[in-house]
Amino acid sequence: MTALLSILVLVFIFVAIWQMVKIFDLTQSKTAESNSQVANDQDNKINGYLMLGFLIFIYVITIMCFVMFGDFPLMSNSASEHGPGIDNLMIISMIVIFFVQTVTQFLLHYFAFKYRGEKGKKALFYADNNKLEAIWTIIPVIVLAGLIIQGLFTWTTIMNVSTENDPLVIELYAQQFNWKARYGGEDNTLGKANVRLIDIDRANILGLDESDPNAQDDVITAELHLPVGRPVLFKMRSQDVLHSAYMPHFRAQMNCVPGMITQFGFTPTVTTVDMRETPEMIDKVQNINEIRIEKSKALVAKGEEGLERYEFDYLLLCNKICGKSHYNMQMKIIVETQEEYDAWMETQKAFKDSLN
Repeated sequence: MTALLSILVLVFIFVAIWQMVKIFDLTQSKTAESNSQVANDQDNKINGYLMLGFLIFIYVITIMCFVMFGDFPLMSNSASEHGPGIDNLMIISMIVIFFVQTVTQFLLHYFAFKYRGEKGKKALFYADNNKLEAIWTIIPVIVLAGLIIQGLFTWTTIMNVSTENDPLVIELYAQQFNWKARYGGEDNTLGKANVRLIDIDRANILGLDESDPNAQDDVITAELHLPVGRPVLFKMRSQDVLHSAYMPHFRAQMNCVPGMITQFGFTPTVTTVDMRETPEMIDKVQNINEIRIEKSKALVAKGEEGLERYEFDYLLLCNKICGKSHYNMQMKIIVETQEEYDAWMETQKAFKDSLN
């Protein structure tokens, strides 16, 4: 990395010197012909070849990126039922974009070379070409319509969480700069809540209506546990500013808007333990820990405490810039078996038991 930066610095220095020399040359007295700013055939020829060279450069860099970074790990670690559908839509979109970019860049640079200015050559001008305009209008319309229709079907499948499947109802409560999760308790029904009812002295941190029977057995936690294979319906609130509940491995994101309730649902398919044991995740964790070991050595040499070893966990993140500690607004998500979830839930206090 240091070598690459050094090379870039040298290149920039060379470009700067070159530009200064050009400025110096322009300030010197020369004949009108030599000082002319009108490009001649030789200039146009050089620029035409440079355009072809830059086209080759683009393709070489693209191929190198595919070879070095073409694994696309985020396209293979979805942990929800709708995740593969989202990934397929992303892959199709990227293929279309890559194809269009490849063709248009080739035409742009090749035409710049082929139709470069030459003495005695006259450009052909015509006002319009209905056939050509129809082609470059109809083809994008068909492609975009296909992507939009597929996206709408995917979105509808995600958002239509059927209550017949008995989804687990959970509220995600956002505030600067943390998350709280509220479970519906034994009746799986969330009690009424309002920010005006927040009473820190009584430990009513989410503003639950203490007179609502459905709120009595609600469970408030700072960690999100989900049973694998069971549909989950999230109800989302924000106490202060606009937040965004983002769960990347579940391909889920929804804004949390002050003054209203938004919702999103999915079915987790891979437990935390199983995801940790996938080859991709093992490699990722190993690479992260190797970096942390090197950084820890440097910190210990300075008399500071080293970094802890990294262990993979699903995370709920805020994907809106909500303030100075936005980067740290996250909550751990644990996907486990139904038995493990039930055992964990038995250790949690109901809202009525947590009041002071």
